[in-house]
Amino acid sequence: MKRTALALIALIALLLTGCSAGAQPRAQVVVTTNILGDITREIVGDRASVSVLMAPGADPHSFGVSAQQAAELEQADLVVHNGLGLEEGVQRHVQAAEAEGVPTLAVAERVDPLPIAGPGSQPDPHFWTDPTRVARAVDVIAEQIVAHVGGIDAAAVKSTAAQYKSEVLAVEEETARRFERIPPERRKLVTNHHVFGYLAQRYGFEVVGAVIPSGTTLASPSASDLSSLAGAIRRAGVRTIFADSSQPDRLARVLAEQAGLDVRVTPLFSESLTAPGGGAATYLEMTRANTEAIASGLGA
Repeated sequence: MKRTALALIALIALLLTGCSAGAQPRAQVVVTTNILGDITREIVGDRASVSVLMAPGADPHSFGVSAQQAAELEQADLVVHNGLGLEEGVQRHVQAAEAEGVPTLAVAERVDPLPIAGPGSQPDPHFWTDPTRVARAVDVIAEQIVAHVGGIDAAAVKSTAAQYKSEVLAVEEETARRFERIPPERRKLVTNHHVFGYLAQRYGFEVVGAVIPSGTTLASPSASDLSSLAGAIRRAGVRTIFADSSQPDRLARVLAEQAGLDVRVTPLFSESLTAPGGGAATYLEMTRANTEAIASGLGA
């Protein structure tokens, strides 16, 4: 009897070992930014593993990857990144993964990029401030997941992508209705750096300027930059400066003082999601929060 029990245990162990040895590793999609990470997870669901490099609140311009994350990039089935220079500290690692044969997707390059506001003509990476471009991004990401992630249920991915796209477009309609209540003469934006060009084009805003006259938070304004923008604020009658919630607003407050006007500084979630409960834990929540903050900040 004892020998029979031991033989049964051995047989079960052999069967389990055989199953483990033959099991396929789970497909892995690695995403650089947490905004794209949320969008990708909505599309993929639980059909593949989605690893997001940037934690909530991270600045994509200054973020750097760990050695473990660099290895993840090179072992991925697909790397989804923003592109157009947004992830300045991650780009070389994405390129290294690509050199190793890993499929990569630069989403911003596939959604009709605009030139960045202000001086220069480089393309603007901040496409997510226009939900209609995010809807296009959903299609692009889903297409690349189906093409490169082996064993995934293509029909299911397309179905969840279509459902999520409809939610994005519903939020776009909400945003348009809210912004329609802002008088055209008040649709003027001053931000801590150039990040809302796509929103401005979509909803008829004028970008008066930015405290940091660049598309990256790594740049610094000169005294003449601040003086010039202060003059533009006076001429435009701007009452609110919008600063990224993850960035110190000291420069925006200095500018408000230089302008010699009663100018408020209002935080927005412009480049990173928050942790759950932080007000912008998903792309849809972020869009709704920013819409209300902009509309309220401009007096509507």
